[in-house]
Amino acid sequence: MNDKYLKIDDSIIDFKQVKELLDKNLRLSLTKDAEEKITKCREYLDKKIAGSDELFYGINTGVGFLQNIKINKTQLEELQSNLLKSHACGMGEEVPNEIVRLMMMLKIKGLSYGYSGVSIEIVQRLTDMYNNDVLPVIYTLGSLGASGDLAPLSHLSLPLIGLGEVYYKETKYEAQEILNKFDWKPIELQSKEGLALINGTQFMEAYGLHSLIISERLIAWADVIAAISFEAFDGVDDCFNEKIHEIRSHKGQVDTAARLRELLKDSEITSQKKSQVQDPYSFRCIPQVHGATKDSFDHVLNVFLKEANSVTDNPNIFPDDDLILSGGNFHGQPLALTLDFLSIAMAELGSISERRTYQLLSGQRGLPLFLVKNPGLHSGLMIPQYTAAGIVSENKQLCTPASVDSMSSSNNQEDHVSMGANAATKCLRVVENVEKVLAIELLTAVQALEYRRPLHSSAEIERIIFAFREKVSFNEADRVLRDDMVKAVEFLGEPLSV
Repeated sequence: MNDKYLKIDDSIIDFKQVKELLDKNLRLSLTKDAEEKITKCREYLDKKIAGSDELFYGINTGVGFLQNIKINKTQLEELQSNLLKSHACGMGEEVPNEIVRLMMMLKIKGLSYGYSGVSIEIVQRLTDMYNNDVLPVIYTLGSLGASGDLAPLSHLSLPLIGLGEVYYKETKYEAQEILNKFDWKPIELQSKEGLALINGTQFMEAYGLHSLIISERLIAWADVIAAISFEAFDGVDDCFNEKIHEIRSHKGQVDTAARLRELLKDSEITSQKKSQVQDPYSFRCIPQVHGATKDSFDHVLNVFLKEANSVTDNPNIFPDDDLILSGGNFHGQPLALTLDFLSIAMAELGSISERRTYQLLSGQRGLPLFLVKNPGLHSGLMIPQYTAAGIVSENKQLCTPASVDSMSSSNNQEDHVSMGANAATKCLRVVENVEKVLAIELLTAVQALEYRRPLHSSAEIERIIFAFREKVSFNEADRVLRDDMVKAVEFLGEPLSV
């Protein structure tokens, strides 16, 4: 074992490991302990089924509303492959490969605890697929977020039995072609295995973790961009005084105020005398608004890490207790609620960002209208704010909670669902939108700050402005601004170095 592998067993996976899995392109490795637990559970299930006529949901019965139909022992394997085929009903766009990787890791992790009844062959094949960059083609639409992510996980699992499609080296193939290439035989599913594969919350989890990774980066950038805007607007820094935040001590608020003080330290612009007593809320309330988003992020992350280290299929098998229990660990309610929460929290970063952009363009504080030297002949940065406003408006629409909806399915057997999958896909859309809004603020703030010369901001801010100016030059006259906006988004794609 070395640092090129992520160990999979019942030990806790943290957020750093999730990020490193993708950033460092780690492979997965099942530990001996995990293999033994998986094998022990499978052997118990085989003995239980062979020696009993008792009905166990999805093992020797139909599923959903068909739960009361007994399946003949000679047809248990056929039932499991039928589940994969019949539930592979995804539609819409393809899930990005980075999220597919997370789905696969999370599914392998969930099965590794030894409560699902699958064979070691299933888990090892999924691991081999991951390590060889064989990624199933999965679709964004089709999951209700209860009974698990049935349709997406069915598409994830089809290649195990030689069906469906996969990407290999960024090219799409029929799954059987790639099985032949690696000399992998299609797996003949045993009792419970199909159900264990398609029950679970891994689609919602993967989207949520992916959104959290992006959100963490954008939250860090939001403070820096806000500081540049604050300087450009010639703000009064009393609002960051630690005395204010001591008496309303929300952690995110306190941390944000401290971060702004650090970013503005020794700035010539901040230290000069001001003509105004205080600033608009979008500047004055940066600690309160950004801080609330940070606290929300922490809560959502805690829920998702708990889920990533959980077993979420059904039924659950407990060999040591001689129990097979049918429950509802696949229900996505914890994820649905927090995905909606993350969407709202991140959307607010975009909302306050757009307001700062608007203020910088308004001709106040000695800044020219729309931050161009000859307004009228030139429109300057007028229209990027339109774009930001349109994106913020879309985010407001996307932040309508998915988790308050529910639509009955399976002839009313599955009568309350989380809609967490819809919450997950739209959350990512919100987060990606926020990145664009922050990029527009950065473009605007750096342009505005040039009108404060020859005064300089802090060393940290000047370093960022210098790096940004290597990508986007000062706007002397009208030009195609989409090019600048795209470069600004790309700039925010890099980890923050200060």
